Amino acid sequence: MKIIVIGGGPAGMMAAITASQGGHQVILLEKMKSLGRKLLITGKGRCNITSSLGMDEFIKNTPGNGKFLYSCFQNYTNEDIIQFLKHEGLEVKEERGNRVFPVTDKSQDVLKCFTKKLKEQKVEIRYDTEVTKLLIEQKEEGNKIVGVETNHGKMKADKIILATGGKSYPLTGSTGDGYNLAREVGHTITEIKPSLVPLEVQDKETCKALQGLSLRNVAIKLVDTEVGKEIYKDFGEMLFTHFGVSGPVILSASAHLVRYKQIEEKLNKQQISLIIDLKPALTEEKLDERILRDFQSIPNKQFKNGLDKLLPQKMIPIIIKKSEIHLNKPINAITKEERRKLVKLLKNFTVTIKEFRPIEEAIVTSGGITTKEINPKTMQSKKVKGLYLAGEIIDVDSYTGGFNLQIAYSTGYTAGLLDD
Repeated sequence: MKIIVIGGGPAGMMAAITASQGGHQVILLEKMKSLGRKLLITGKGRCNITSSLGMDEFIKNTPGNGKFLYSCFQNYTNEDIIQFLKHEGLEVKEERGNRVFPVTDKSQDVLKCFTKKLKEQKVEIRYDTEVTKLLIEQKEEGNKIVGVETNHGKMKADKIILATGGKSYPLTGSTGDGYNLAREVGHTITEIKPSLVPLEVQDKETCKALQGLSLRNVAIKLVDTEVGKEIYKDFGEMLFTHFGVSGPVILSASAHLVRYKQIEEKLNKQQISLIIDLKPALTEEKLDERILRDFQSIPNKQFKNGLDKLLPQKMIPIIIKKSEIHLNKPINAITKEERRKLVKLLKNFTVTIKEFRPIEEAIVTSGGITTKEINPKTMQSKKVKGLYLAGEIIDVDSYTGGFNLQIAYSTGYTAGLLDD
């Protein structure tokens, strides 16, 4: 059979490889001048290939319709992608948080494994080819795919795999055009929102003063202050930016926050707080004892010079200001109440979330082709026979940590099997 795969990201490349291994003639259409552009920027250019967690944990780490992916995750696991890369000559390593990276720390090497395999499988790749329409034939038993229309003319196909990605990072080619292609043939597209995206805060001056500061081993929680409800909590690394906050724990928090009921209204009313525990390893009591020991060793110094052992230098002026203890106050004059207030501040450093950053800055897209219209065992469309869907174009998304790339491989592989 003649198979056309639309989109040269990880899902599309995996689908093309799998379909060609099934003995089909495969043509991969990519509108950019090269494949895998978004893959190259993942993991800050190092490519967080997957996670070493069990596949059941992948579903738990996928707030966006994780259960839909059960069959795909069984068909193609994290072990499968690791073995694929090793077979192509690339070893991997595991880092903090179960993250798996290439030993070379270069996403380019991961892409080379895919392109090498595509060449081995004799997949025809056509660059600068943008699909403008899916061609279908209407029959009594339903619509059937017959080909595509591109900027270079029409092409016939027995089956088509649509893997054009979402709407995040548009410079890589993910501009959301696949949503329109699917919508035109009868698919429903759920609301497109940014996920795994930095967050803006109300008090930008505080974050601007801390810009560039990365905090490791902090605990965070998002709280709906109107009802006192904890929305999400996590532990790990975060980063202050000129507009607010970013980093792994913040990105995962955004994936949860985007699904919270009436979130836009609550953000507008300033009802969502980010509470950061700067010293999660210590209880308030233990932290108070630690601060007391530090203070007793330098009793005659001023308060502004008494926090060097406790905090990053950049954070000290902000903590002093928020503590309302005068910066020049002698340490031996600081009261027990003032010290306890300082402890509370370090355990509950709070900023109010204003909004999500634009979708162009998101790592992945929340929303897409509704999973209700896709067969989860085959990834074939329930609307159009012979049309298969894979990757970020579907309404599925995970937390940060390699889970989203695994979704791409697993759905791409399953679609590439072309089971009816």
